[in-house]
Amino acid sequence: MDHRLKRRLQEQFAKEHGAYRYPAGGRTRFALVYPNTYFVGMSNLGLHIIYDLLNQRGDTACERFFLPDRTELPRYERTQTPMMSVETQTPLADFAVIGFAISFEMDYFNVVKMLALSHVRLRSAERGARDPLVIAGGPCATFNPEPLAEIVDAFVIGEGEVIVPALMDAYHEAAREGLDRGALLRRLARVPGVYVPALYVPAYDGEGKIAALTPTADAPATVARQWVEDLDAYPAHTVVVTEETEFNLYLIETARGCGRHCRFCMAGYCFRRPRNRSLAVIEEQVRAALPYGKKIGLMGAAISDYPEIDELCRSILGEGLSMSVASFRADSVTQELVEALAASGLQTLTLAPEAGSARMRAVINKGIEEHHLFTAIDLGAAAHIPNFKLYIMVGLPFEEAADIAAIIDLAERLRTYMDEKGSRGTLTLSVNPFVPKPFTPFQWMPMADKKRLDAIMKEITQALRRHKKIVVHFESPKEALVQAILARGDRRLGKPLMRAAVGRGGKDLVSEMRTEGLAPEDYLTRTWGAEEYLPWEHLDMGFSKSYLRREYEKAAALKETIGCFDGCTRCGVCGRKEERTNV
Repeated sequence: MDHRLKRRLQEQFAKEHGAYRYPAGGRTRFALVYPNTYFVGMSNLGLHIIYDLLNQRGDTACERFFLPDRTELPRYERTQTPMMSVETQTPLADFAVIGFAISFEMDYFNVVKMLALSHVRLRSAERGARDPLVIAGGPCATFNPEPLAEIVDAFVIGEGEVIVPALMDAYHEAAREGLDRGALLRRLARVPGVYVPALYVPAYDGEGKIAALTPTADAPATVARQWVEDLDAYPAHTVVVTEETEFNLYLIETARGCGRHCRFCMAGYCFRRPRNRSLAVIEEQVRAALPYGKKIGLMGAAISDYPEIDELCRSILGEGLSMSVASFRADSVTQELVEALAASGLQTLTLAPEAGSARMRAVINKGIEEHHLFTAIDLGAAAHIPNFKLYIMVGLPFEEAADIAAIIDLAERLRTYMDEKGSRGTLTLSVNPFVPKPFTPFQWMPMADKKRLDAIMKEITQALRRHKKIVVHFESPKEALVQAILARGDRRLGKPLMRAAVGRGGKDLVSEMRTEGLAPEDYLTRTWGAEEYLPWEHLDMGFSKSYLRREYEKAAALKETIGCFDGCTRCGVCGRKEERTNV
């Protein structure tokens, strides 16, 4: 173990406020792992929620792990130092339970790397009685865990607040009864919202496509997503305060889920139904942040949709604090919200039309029109916010050449309007390739190939290059293609993923797939059949495959789907409370 690396963690821990530390012994040691750096992971609110939840238990001591940053990682590798916890610098392999919080597909490589560096057996099937139990949760684990199915022992399908306590109860019951590892996994599979991949047998057709995932006698046929009914019962705010974070905010969740039905958005479908915290509870959490004097970061799918957003802005500023928001919609933003952000020092107002043409916004059911964007610029300019940013997607289903031209035209007109309003700052376009995701109406659709994406990038950047105050950032098409493979992959990706992550031979995922006889094109550029078995079909998000197919057909017909409303039973999520158990 490298003492310099250990000392760095001790120094990091000493600068934190609110972290837990228990003496060794008496509690089950749980390693909560964020498969990215401390700087990124400590801005993840879900990590704070689960860390606090576990440490509130009398039988569990939870410590945090992060991927070393790129300056320190080579030293870990050179000295063969395992991953160590922030709290006590204990090696990862010494913990009874290892729990990964996975928010992004590209972090799958880091999951493998952290286990390998810590001398934890990578394959679930190879771990024995003395090895840690490896579990994973978070958005990626909920939507499609299959690429990690050979690695992870059990997945949390849904929201951790209502699953993790029951999972830990089952773990401790199994320990008291002296159950072996196989019996433990079977016990965990009984917990609603827990998926144990080893208890499901995949079958493939003659073309190599997955045809079925058959449960053994000890496993439910489907695993139902679990979610929190009453957000007020589960506080969601920063627990460990540190300066070394990506956003450096005191995070508070205002709402969870989104009822806008954007057809590309996995979170919009899989975090239904949309729920709001009460203003009183949020204000209480704001007051708890006062000793730290940090800017409040309001978290939610669309902060401007929070029904009492103006009152909340007044409350935060009235406490002498400043504020920031994770996102807002141009069609619901209010003058008071924009003025509160400006008073808090905001320099860039971010809008997400996602597409340049009205036709494409109808395809994706975005619900934002051009006049909403111009109104948002009015509000921002009046509040003296100098810069504006647009999130745009390209390579969307049913996209035509005219839709790309519309992005350029919209950007130019918005830039001109900024000038007319006296806004002399920058208009930035963040352009991202569309990635088809599970449990969305576009889950069957192909990804635009790299040649097409490169051509779009060239067209947009060349057309807007002459405008000095328009900046274009384009996400790497190559990385987006890898993300798409992992997002819709099956468990055959496990071996190529493990080999690519540990860097043997310097091959990337696509090369390793070809070595294994897998065609990346099958995951990327092929349109999947309406009746084709999908790798995530054994998971139940609360709505049917046929519902998503109808939404796909409405997208093709440019038909609108209105947002969620009280009493709505269209998708089925709100009417199935009694059915949310593994069956």
